[in-house]
Formats: sequence, structure tokens, C-alpha cells
Amino acid sequence: MEATGTARGRSKQGRPPATSRASLERLGFELFARNGFDDTTIDDIAAAAGIARRTFFRYFASKNDLVWGDFEEHLGRLRELLAASAADAPVMDVLREAIMEFNRFDVADVPWHRQRMRLILRVPTLQGDATVRYATWRGIITDFAAERTGLPPDALVPRLIGHASLAAALSAYESWLDDDEADLPEFLDQALRHIATGLDAVTGATESLRQVPR
Repeated sequence: MEATGTARGRSKQGRPPATSRASLERLGFELFARNGFDDTTIDDIAAAAGIARRTFFRYFASKNDLVWGDFEEHLGRLRELLAASAADAPVMDVLREAIMEFNRFDVADVPWHRQRMRLILRVPTLQGDATVRYATWRGIITDFAAERTGLPPDALVPRLIGHASLAAALSAYESWLDDDEADLPEFLDQALRHIATGLDAVTGATESLRQVPR
């Protein structure tokens, strides 16, 4: 049975029950930092939050989902940023600006985001999940590149842009995690500009072909 009342409605740590996605997420991160991701169970999180195990599953389908938070919802924002871009703007400029904006966070949220990304990128048991989720991210970029170049999403160039953009973003994140004083948007800007040097030539040529009367 779930605990009720003031006395039983508190966790063993004396905190009130955590009954929101955000509060459970923060509590989970605290336990991961203290005990490690693999050694922290859903039961541990539920007990610390003062809730039943089944209540945890009202908010998250798994422990992995807690780490990722609202990732799927955030992907909708990435789609919106790309859709709102000027039709005549260079593909790589649009992608760089959208990806940088997608990865901007309030100062107060940066420490939590660092912890989240350390888990996602550095915990071996999360790598399979990361591969699947980042494939969705990459697919959004690929679809956008396909639309702008007039090529099908399974063509080489859109796929190349999707994979290269993801590699640039992950490289920027890894460098950012190694330096607590670093600025994430700056690393993203540098990484995406590096790959744009070569990809601009490819996308520019493809876009020019679309404009040639047939």
C-alpha cells in the first residue's frame, strides 16, 4: 500500500514524497551521483521519494527514461526550430543555429544537464538506449536535409549530414564535459562549423541543381 498521512508520507530521509517528473528526476540524479547508476534501483528511488514502486511507473517507464527526462518532447522543439528557418538559408547554417538553440539551458539547469549527459555518454549500460534515441535525433536532421536538398531521406547526402551533425554534437558534448568552465554553445558552434566546411560544398551543389530548369 502507498504511504498516506503526514508521518507516513515522508521518505526515510525525511523529505516529502516526490510526486512529479521533475522531483523524481532530481532525486534519481542525487542517488546516481551517490551510489552509481547501476547500483541504484527503481525501488531505491521510490523509497527515497516516499512513494510506491507502481507510482514511479506513472512518471517513467524505466530507470533509463528518468535519465533522459523529456527528450522526446524536446525533439519536437528541434523540429520547430528547423521548420521556422528561412527557406533560402544555407542548410548547414540552419542546422548549426538550430542545434545550438536546442542545447541552450538556463544557468541553474546547467549542473543537472552536465550530470545527465555524463550518465548518457559515459555509463556503459546506457549506451544501447542512447544509440536508439540519438537515431531519432539524427533522423530529424536527415529529414530536414532531404527536404532542403530535394533528395530522399535514404540518399547519401542527407544521411551524411545527419550522421556528421550528430558526431559534431557529441564531440562538442564530450569536450564540454571535460571542462567545467566551458561554454556548450561555443563548442557546438566550433564543431558544426568544422563539418560545415566540407558539407556546404555538397549541399550547395545539390541545392543549385534543384534550381536548374528542367
